[in-house]
Amino acid sequence: MRASGRGPSGRRPSRGRLAALGLALALLTGACGGSATGTGAASDASPASASARAAAAQKQLAKNTVVPLEGKPPTPKLPVTVDSSDGRKVTVKDASRILPLNGGVAEIVFTLGLGDRVVGRDITATFEEAEKLPQVTKAHDVSAESVLSLRPTVVLADTDTGPKEAVQQIRDAGIPVVVLDPATKLSDVTTRTTRVAEALGVPEAGKALNQRMSDELAAARAGVPKGSKPKVAFLYMRGSAAVYLIGGRGSGADSLLEAAGAVDAGTAAGLDKPFTPITTEALAQAQPDVILMMTKGLESVGGLDGLLQIPGIAQTPAGLDRRVVDMEDGVLLGFGPRTPLVIDILVDRIHQAS
Repeated sequence: MRASGRGPSGRRPSRGRLAALGLALALLTGACGGSATGTGAASDASPASASARAAAAQKQLAKNTVVPLEGKPPTPKLPVTVDSSDGRKVTVKDASRILPLNGGVAEIVFTLGLGDRVVGRDITATFEEAEKLPQVTKAHDVSAESVLSLRPTVVLADTDTGPKEAVQQIRDAGIPVVVLDPATKLSDVTTRTTRVAEALGVPEAGKALNQRMSDELAAARAGVPKGSKPKVAFLYMRGSAAVYLIGGRGSGADSLLEAAGAVDAGTAAGLDKPFTPITTEALAQAQPDVILMMTKGLESVGGLDGLLQIPGIAQTPAGLDRRVVDMEDGVLLGFGPRTPLVIDILVDRIHQAS
């Protein structure tokens, strides 16, 4: 993660999202250590504390690990019957072999303290604890045969998981499949955490994790400088595939930017779709002070210098000031337990010299 200022210097969005991140250091370290505490951190809103929190957040994200809740791992209380987002009622009787088919969901399971029960992973589960698990997806499609070979007792999917035939084949084998709605905005993080915890029979752990994240977010947002409201454009790019998009309402980034005290430039310019092809006219209307990108997307266009060669970008305030912030693909729009760290970094980076 880096921010480019003046002078020289993955994961693709889900199908649903494309259709449709001193004292303060000690506070952050304590929060990331897994406790449900963190009240009081919000009282320190100085620029120095924001920088310290961002530095600590960046250090934690660089480890590419999750931070489980403190204490003894919870023991699932089963059976439970829960609502599945495909309109079914699903009964979970055994959580000894959990298979999350979504990277963000896997992150929640591990952070709840149930990582030792996870038997496989989706291609988007790239954090260290999951890396050595068998992968059951290819190009984001699920292999029913690979799933069944791991003998899971419960499968956690989302509405983007496919193909549908594979999901049905897993169900036909007698394995409960709980389908969740995708997380596309900040408020979805706690909702999905609650649903995962309930499906696995550990609702109290879900409440503790939600409280921890709430405290961390409050502390991060307290660092927003008073009177600072930069316009930030989220650009999704894959240069090798000639994909050049600007985010608007519903991109996911709009929710993060709002939490970080910024204005989503695409939404402010009237872009009502999650993503719109970049044009010089759209950029001229958006006039972003800062550009936010995924790291691989920035690399795919040749870094900052290559980005500025794309028509219209160099003429924006962000282009003129070379103000580009990039974050790792799987974390920025992951909407999981590490999202408060994303807000910490955004609060610091997007308000610099704004």
